[in-house]
Parts: sequence; C-alpha cells; structure tokens
Amino acid sequence: MTTIGFIGAGHIGGALAQLAIAQGYDVVVSNSRGPETLTDLVDQLGDRARAGTSAEAAAAGDVVVVTIPTKNVKDVPVAPLAGKVVIDTNNYYPQRDGQIPSLDDESTTVSELLQSHLPQSHVVKAFNHIGAGDLTTQGAPAGTPDRRALAVAGDSDEARAAVAELIDELGFDTVDVGPLAEGWRYQRDTAAYIQRFDADGLRAALGKAVRYRDM
Repeated sequence: MTTIGFIGAGHIGGALAQLAIAQGYDVVVSNSRGPETLTDLVDQLGDRARAGTSAEAAAAGDVVVVTIPTKNVKDVPVAPLAGKVVIDTNNYYPQRDGQIPSLDDESTTVSELLQSHLPQSHVVKAFNHIGAGDLTTQGAPAGTPDRRALAVAGDSDEARAAVAELIDELGFDTVDVGPLAEGWRYQRDTAAYIQRFDADGLRAALGKAVRYRDM
C-alpha cells in the first residue's frame, strides 16, 4: 500500500491525510466541491498530496477513506472501489443528515449502509469515535503504556487486519469488534464515542454499549 484516497476532506480527512503523509504515504484528497477548492489543504499537506475528484481519489487509493456526511453516501463512486478496502469514518447526525428510517429504527448501521452501496468493496468502520484534534496529538509508538485504542469492525477478516495495521502505523492500538453489524457499539453517543481509552478500557466501554432505543 502506497497511496490512500480520501473521499471527503473535512477535519477527520485532513487529519488522517496529515498522519498518513508523515508515515510515507501519498494521498489523493477530494470533496464534493471540486479539486480546485482543495488548494490550501494540498499546500499544507505538501508534495505527497494532490487533489482530485472523488472518482480519481477512489481509483488512486490502495485503501480509500470515506469521510462525508451520512446523507451523501450514495454519491460515493462504486466501480473504482470494487475489491478495495474502504474505511468508513461516518456518523449519523439527524440534524445534519435528515431522518434516515433504517438508522432511526436501528435495522441497520451507518457502515452497513455504505457497504450495501459498495457491494464489491470491503468496508471497515474506523476513526469515527475520535476527534480530529486527538488524531494528530494523541498518537504514540507501539508499546507505549496507556496508548489510545481505536475500534474496527468489518465483514472481512483481512480488511480489518489491514486497517488495524494502518491504525498502528498512525499511532494507536486497535480493538477488533468483529462484523460490520457490531459497529453500532462505538457509534455516536455510546460509551466508547470520543472518549479516550487504552485497549482494555475501550473493550469495557464497547461492552457497555446501549442501543439508541434503550437510552
């Protein structure tokens, strides 16, 4: 893996791109407004970054990060992501996304929606339960005591392992939650959301997760 594509270039996308470049990756960033609006971000990121369309970022990335409002998931290009690992950082905010009935009744989850849109891709839910500022300030080398941990969920064992390896490179331990359907355990407003935990603490928080209907 040498290139990471970004569909969405907000706070989380920008922070992850910065971390990836620091680890020697090339990045292709995109947003819904066009590459010409990303000049400042690319200048900040340096020579290993370039801007493109969403389709170009999807095609260029060995792994692709989708970091956009949940309401825009259907705008994600499908064909160039076939066979690829796709990292989903998204969360559902009804006040921003509007009401999505299948999320409101919890018959599915945010990342399962993206997976259904990308049937030939391997979606892994990650980086949705940490703030952008914490991404760039709380990473630490492997083996550091009390190293912060992040959760991953996905239906492909190999894809989860690949994302866990990337998370380790970027400075965090990983807790593997299993299939994508279990990603609700660290969605918005759960015990694991945004809070800082080491691996043991994150496992405990995940175990305390409560469905929205039971909150």
